[in-house]
Amino acid sequence: MRYTDRIYGGVEISEPPVLELIESPVLQRLKEIDQSGYFEPYYPNTTHSRFEHSLGVFCLLKIYNAPFEEQIAGLIHDVSHSAFSHCVDYVLDTGSEKEHTHQDNIFSEFVKNSKIPEILEKYNLNLDYILDDKNFPLKEKELPDLCADRIDYSLRTAAVFEKLDTSGVNYFLDNLIAKNNQWLFKDFESAKKYAELFLKLNTKYYAGIHSAVMFRTVGDYLKHALSEGYISENDLYTTDKLVLSKIGNYLEKDEKLKLLFDRMNNKVGFKNDLNNYDAQVFCKSRVVDPLCNHNGEVRRISEIDTSWKTILEKELKPKEYFIKFEN
Repeated sequence: MRYTDRIYGGVEISEPPVLELIESPVLQRLKEIDQSGYFEPYYPNTTHSRFEHSLGVFCLLKIYNAPFEEQIAGLIHDVSHSAFSHCVDYVLDTGSEKEHTHQDNIFSEFVKNSKIPEILEKYNLNLDYILDDKNFPLKEKELPDLCADRIDYSLRTAAVFEKLDTSGVNYFLDNLIAKNNQWLFKDFESAKKYAELFLKLNTKYYAGIHSAVMFRTVGDYLKHALSEGYISENDLYTTDKLVLSKIGNYLEKDEKLKLLFDRMNNKVGFKNDLNNYDAQVFCKSRVVDPLCNHNGEVRRISEIDTSWKTILEKELKPKEYFIKFEN
């Protein structure tokens, strides 16, 4: 199979377990899950799916010759996402608003209840090994380190929101190295440029005010629908379209639901006002401190440019907003 990715271009995928996983219902469902959550009302024509990102993480790991099991782990890493992605952290009372961890918390159990174990067993791949992130340092690491997941979604966001063109994407990929189970850049200049790009994406998109409003309004809409019995918690693990369709049947019968629908579709004005607000909202904040080759050594950019330490301390804390709606 020749897969064409907007970041990596054409990638040949021929491994039977990968092809079977891609065609499995659990991966195919991700085609109908928006990577950003529900950003279309704020940034039209930017919808891109969890499926695209999942294939992207796989492609990145494959291109940089990660172990095959790590490629598999990258491919399936997002299968436990609910409809509207991280909006679910604002629906269920799991205490995950600041860190967006709900998907991670249910991941192992979700995978075990899917067709994935059957496919892996068919090809003599060890499920428990693939479920353990400690085995895959290229695929997953804690902030502020780089990992395949973080690299892919940042470059993909930059491309989708037109902050990088093809040459800009290729600049970072050409300067990226996977060595000794860690990602690093060839030099300080490219590492710093990437870190600055990531910071801009975080400020405007990942932890910006529109994300805060999106998370809160979609969260309130889904939570109200759950409380009224319009949907069940199981429905959250279908697709964005199915959930919207099911709740939509009640819009004309429920005034509160209609108001919440208008809010989440950016039809109601809002502002950030500490002294007069309807909702206090936290957003997970992301910033990176890449490794790079510098004067014959591998160093973090914060070790070379100490001002980046201050940025890390500030930006790794969850962002807090106080949203006041016009109605």
